[in-house]
Order: sequence, then C-alpha cells, then structure tokens
Amino acid sequence: MSQFQDFNLNPSLLRAIEELGFTEPMPIQRETLPVLLSKRTDLVGLAQTGTGKTAAFGLPLLQNIDPKRRSVQALVLCPTRELCLQITKDLKNYAKYIPEIMVVPVYGGASIEAQFKDLAKKPQIIVATPGRLQDMIRRDRIDFSEVQWMVLDEADEMLDMGFQEDVDAILEYMPEQKNILLFSATMPVEVEKILNHYMKDPVRISIGQRNSGTANVRHNYYLIKASDRYLALKRLIDYYPSIYGIVFCRTKIETQEVADNLIHDGYNAASLHGDLSQAQRDMVMNHFRQRYLQILVATDVAARGLDVNNLTHIINYNLPDDTDTYIHRSGRTGRADKTGICISLIHTKEKHKIKAIEKQLGQTIEKALLPTAKQVCEKQLFNHIDRLEKVDIMRDDIEDYLPIVFRKLDWLSREELITRVVALNFNRFLDYYKDAKDLNVEESKEKKKDKKDKKDKNEYDDSGLVRLFFGLGKKDKIKPNSIIGKINDVTNTNKIRIGRIEMLDNFSFVAVDEDEAQYIVDCFADKRKNREGIRVEITTGEPKAKKRNKKKEGGESRSKRRNRNFDDDRPERKNRDKYGDKSYRPEHDKNNRNKKKRR
Repeated sequence: MSQFQDFNLNPSLLRAIEELGFTEPMPIQRETLPVLLSKRTDLVGLAQTGTGKTAAFGLPLLQNIDPKRRSVQALVLCPTRELCLQITKDLKNYAKYIPEIMVVPVYGGASIEAQFKDLAKKPQIIVATPGRLQDMIRRDRIDFSEVQWMVLDEADEMLDMGFQEDVDAILEYMPEQKNILLFSATMPVEVEKILNHYMKDPVRISIGQRNSGTANVRHNYYLIKASDRYLALKRLIDYYPSIYGIVFCRTKIETQEVADNLIHDGYNAASLHGDLSQAQRDMVMNHFRQRYLQILVATDVAARGLDVNNLTHIINYNLPDDTDTYIHRSGRTGRADKTGICISLIHTKEKHKIKAIEKQLGQTIEKALLPTAKQVCEKQLFNHIDRLEKVDIMRDDIEDYLPIVFRKLDWLSREELITRVVALNFNRFLDYYKDAKDLNVEESKEKKKDKKDKKDKNEYDDSGLVRLFFGLGKKDKIKPNSIIGKINDVTNTNKIRIGRIEMLDNFSFVAVDEDEAQYIVDCFADKRKNREGIRVEITTGEPKAKKRNKKKEGGESRSKRRNRNFDDDRPERKNRDKYGDKSYRPEHDKNNRNKKKRR
C-alpha cells in the first residue's frame, strides 16, 4: 500500500488529510493503519519522535468513534502540555469534516474551570497529561465507563518524567474491555512493564532498530577543552548562519548562562528551563516556532514534548548521562523525511560515552574538526553575498529615494562600492576572528595525559577539599554527573570546585572546596531549595590514597605489630595484667601518687 486511498478510510477523513497535503503514508503509518483499521487489537509502535505517529493512531481512532454517542470513547495520554495541544490540533484537523466529533485537551497550567465546561459538553476524545487528568478523576469530572481506546503517546518520556504512579492509577481506572495503543521512541524497562501487565497479545510494529536513532540525522562530535566549550558553540553557530536548532545543557543554571551569553554576543537566542513561568514558556516557544529565535537553549526536562518542525541542528553542549536521552535529543531533527545534524561538544574523558551511544544508536558518530577562523569568515561572507543576490527589492517603495542614493554614491567605482557593502556587514566577524585560536584538541597529547591520569587514579589531592556525605548512591540509579547537577541546582551556581566522587550503594562521598562546604550543607538544609530532601553533611574523615601494605621478609605482620603495641606499649594494660584489676587507672598506682605529692 502506497497511498492513503488504499486504506479504506472514511471519505471525510480522506478529504481532510488530502487538504493537509498528506499523499504517501510514512513508514509507521504504512505499518499501523492496515492493522488498526481492520480489527480491534492492542498495539505497540516503536518509532522516533516526529515520524507521523499522531496520524498512525489518530486516523483509526476517528474512524472507529461513533459521532452520535455523546460520551468519552477514546483517551490519549501524553507527557507535556505542548504535545497535548499539538495532538488535539492534529485530531481536529483530521476530523474537520466530521463536526459531530469533539476533541478536548486536559492539561495543567490552564484554567481548570474552563476545562470543566469543555468536559461538560461530553466530548468523544480527551487528550490529557497525567497530572491534570488525575485531578479530574479525583474530582469525579469524567466518566470513563465507555472508553474503548486508550493511547499512550511518548510513553518512555512520560515515565521518565516521573508519571509512573499517575499512569498506573489511570490505567487501573479504565474499563477492562478496551484496547491500548502504546507508542514510544525507546523501550525501557518501565514501558515493558506496562506492556506486560496491561496489554493482551499486542501487535508489535518497529520502525528502525529498537532504541535506535533516525537514519535522517548525521551525528558528529568535536573534541575540545572543557574551558573552550562556549567558544566552540559560538564558532559552530557562526559556521552555520542559517542554523535553527536547540542547544541542550545539563542544568537550569548553565542553560540560563549560555542563553544570556549568546544574547549578549548578538545571537537570536532564548532559554527554556523549569524556572520559567508558563506564560514565559509559551512566549519563548511562540517566538521559536515563528523563527524570531534561531537558537533555543534548553534542559532535557523543559524540552520534553516540544513539537517543532524543520530543526536543522541539535547541539549537545553537554552529553546526557544516558543513551536514551541522546536518542530523544537527536530525534528532534531529521523529521518528516528531512535531514538534520546532531552535534556533541566533548572532552577526552567523555569519549567512552560516544562508543556506548554508537552501539545503541546503530550509527557511527563521526569525529569532526571545528572550523578555523578563516573557514568561518568565508562561510559568513558567502552567506552575506547569497542574501544580497536574493534580496526582495520592492521597487515602488524605494523609487523616490534612489536618485538621492545614486547621486551620493556616484563617485565610487563598482569595485569600491562592493567592497564597502561587504565591509559594512562583515567587519565584525573579521575583528572577532582576527586572532582566534584553534579550538581542536590533539588526541595524541590528550592520550598521554589520560595515561598519566590512569596511573595516578588512586592518588587523591585533598588540598583545599573536604568530603561531604551525599544521601544518594548507586541504588538510586544516579551517576556522578547527576550529583554535580543537583549540587549546582540547589546552590544556584556552577562555580563550586568539586573533586572526586566516590559512589557506594546507598550514599556517596563528594569532595568539595572547603570554603564552600558549609554553604552547600546550608543550601541542602533549606527545604525550599532541596525539594527532594537529599541529606548532605560534612564528614569527619579525610579521603586518603590507597596504599599497598607489603610485609617485609622476616618482619612482623601488621596484626602482630598492632597486638604488640596494644599489649606492651600501654601502661594501663601492663599494670592491669600486673594487679589483675580491670578497673585500674594510672593514678591508682602508689608511685604515681607519691610523684604527685612531691610536685
């Protein structure tokens, strides 16, 4: 099947999607539609974000809905407000010529009273986020007794955002006789549990390899010094003048700092993180979608569920802690058969992460060299000339002013005029890159440094550092970078010097600057800053290097030496054996008393 007409769709649906420009179905649609339009079944669809999953489940839902019945017949659950609104918009577009079908979004951050009124109209389809839907259920505002279809869209992101309990509670609340459609970009253990517990013999459809990235995305990494990260980011943005992308940072503080620096340096950028209000978030996203902004600097949590088309680049300012997050990030570009680039800025100690990502991604991440200053300037010059050639001249608007311009510039030759036009817009780049250094790291030198680091890995430089007890460990599924991120978030700075992090099962030890240690403890003691209630204390013991204890030939063992010291060197022990008095103390001895009197 290669056309939507081949799927036996309702003529009203077919008319609507043809007006939307749908011609050939995308791979997930080509595999899913024949199954869901021919029979009622549970289904698992594994495909990257932006591959047409909304139409894959939306068209069958609309085809199977009874427009004459005023009751909730289908529920679509998704992780974020943005995705909720996007799915609602898409379903309404598909159902344009079936006016009896009503689709209502239910999400947090909006007037709950207005949503009460919409639900009172008894829609056939509800698109909801887990938190607000749970609120509606507790208030007894929705009757789900006639639900026949339930869709879990972006299931992996939903569970990764901490909605596990909400999703379980909602699934338990649904009627037993229903069909579940689960769509996900990856299939972690938590999603497998839903599949095994709530779904019955689901049809499995996988587009591409399990937990893999989209084939339309090219992956590159640049090896740099950690201190040159921001300079490298600017150089890449300058090298791609038409860039329209997202820069991913690890923490809210870093996200805001990078965005502020880009804005200060003259780039069209903005930040997106959890500290923004809903109104600020909406404004940023509207500007980004309308391309008033070229660069969005975001955290993973804040960017979840964003639906933005035609992104050209994804830049990992920091690599994420897990490979699934990398796949989610990169999947935001290269959508709808378009191509995209995913770029990672790394230093040598992060190279092992690249290999792990490649294994799961099923693609090679190519090492690339940051462009030189000359290459950047050439690229900017060619871009400027292209814009000059293609500028839309509205002759009527400037006709009255041209005689003055011609008269003013008639003394210039053609070559001089072109030179001045180029210089006017290009001098800034020439000045900035005049003495710019090469930011690429030579791997051979770094390998020698790594070998030295490995050699000295058991040596610990504790100068100026003290250890903190940190109440999270390996069993909490947390990594050293995450601990650093939590310290940065709670203390609201990323300037704190952090040394070795020793992770145990239930807790960790973190070496920090001794001048900052008490400040960190105080910040974590503040419940408003430390909402997770993580216990942090200064430890009394200092970290020491591990040393091998070799027993010299013919010498005493450590245990014998310890026992000898204990038995022979302590006067109270010798006298205890002498007098047989276990309550003996040195001052009881007669000689000691006489000495005291003489003094």
